[in-house]
Amino acid sequence: MTTKLINKLKPGLAALLLGFSVSASAVGTPIDRIIAIVNDDIVLQSELSNREAIIKARLSAQGRSLPDEKILQDQVLDRLILDNIQLQIGKERGIRISDSELNTSMERIAAGSNLTLEQFREALIAEGQDYAQARQQIRNEMLIQRIQQRIVNSRINVSQQEINNYLDSEQGQQLSAESYNLSQILIAVPLQATAKMIQSAQQQAEEISEQLINGANFAETAISRSKGPNALKGGAIGWRQLNEMPEEFASAAKKLKTGEFSEPLRSPSGFHILKVLGKKGGSVQLVKQVKVRHILLSPNEIRSPAQTRREIESIYQQLKENVPFDELAKQFSDDAGSGSLGGDLGWAQAGQMVPEFEQVMFNTPKGKLSSPFESRFGWHILKVEDDREQDMSDEMQTNQARSTIRQRKFNEELQNWLREIRSQAYIELK
Repeated sequence: MTTKLINKLKPGLAALLLGFSVSASAVGTPIDRIIAIVNDDIVLQSELSNREAIIKARLSAQGRSLPDEKILQDQVLDRLILDNIQLQIGKERGIRISDSELNTSMERIAAGSNLTLEQFREALIAEGQDYAQARQQIRNEMLIQRIQQRIVNSRINVSQQEINNYLDSEQGQQLSAESYNLSQILIAVPLQATAKMIQSAQQQAEEISEQLINGANFAETAISRSKGPNALKGGAIGWRQLNEMPEEFASAAKKLKTGEFSEPLRSPSGFHILKVLGKKGGSVQLVKQVKVRHILLSPNEIRSPAQTRREIESIYQQLKENVPFDELAKQFSDDAGSGSLGGDLGWAQAGQMVPEFEQVMFNTPKGKLSSPFESRFGWHILKVEDDREQDMSDEMQTNQARSTIRQRKFNEELQNWLREIRSQAYIELK
């Protein structure tokens, strides 16, 4: 990789590319061998060596010491097996990542370090790496995330009663909640664990807790001991609000200062040790909403684009002559939903309409008409009847409650699902 390009990379992307570089020298040219059979598929030694090299490069770039070689290999192999199972499930269900989606994601990764996609490709090739291999790795990561989202979400149901209970709770009444940047160490227990297995897991968690108290590095301990899905990232969970955590996690997090970690916490997945890496609190975000009506004329087989433009101009003249907006909307608008209501779209806010519509909507003064303008749907005229700033509308509160409950359930159900698919898979280590 050229010095010029390496200097432009953010640490995360540099570690990724260095990982590809190291993996090539680590693998070399020996004959590959099977190290695990997973259902009808296999995991190769080269896959383990490649992934291990990437993890080592990433940890080195972050200035972290490496765990014992055998421990790291076991962790990486465990993750490869689980990834393999998920990819098999995705293939069976026809879940895919299109080339355009992959390109967009890769462009976003490259742009994060001020690189174009072509420069990203050149950086890999300059190191003698296989660009197709890099694309496939990123595609697999995206695919696993999509598989998890689709399958785990299908296992989750959020009832209206749960939403109501949440909105009535103390957490639900908080328009803005403090967020915590968390890491965890998880000592997992099997689905049908015996009392002896649970006791053993608890003892391990307590031993780890004692090591942390005596100065052990949390991230390095997570890499070597945790069975959580983000173990190889130092146990990083990311930012979570209190209302997105299980109750026992939220209770523990509230008592911790930044940099502190909890005692072992019991959950259905096992025993967790949480560390708070940071905290942030947000004030209420006022949302601008606009009460708007519109008239839409769309070109069709009978009316050409030019005729559509002439007709919308004619309607605009009638509006300027004080013909009631709702009457003209009912008579002419091609938007059947709002047309029958006199063009009424109700209260709208950013993100609900197409960009062209929103730009005109937010730039039109209250009580005024817009000039005719075009979007991909056709030609519009809109009238802004009122505007306001709301802390949270009832609809937004309901949506936020549903999203929060679903996210909380997702985190718990993901662990259950991962344990299930692993227990159901045929795995033979060679």
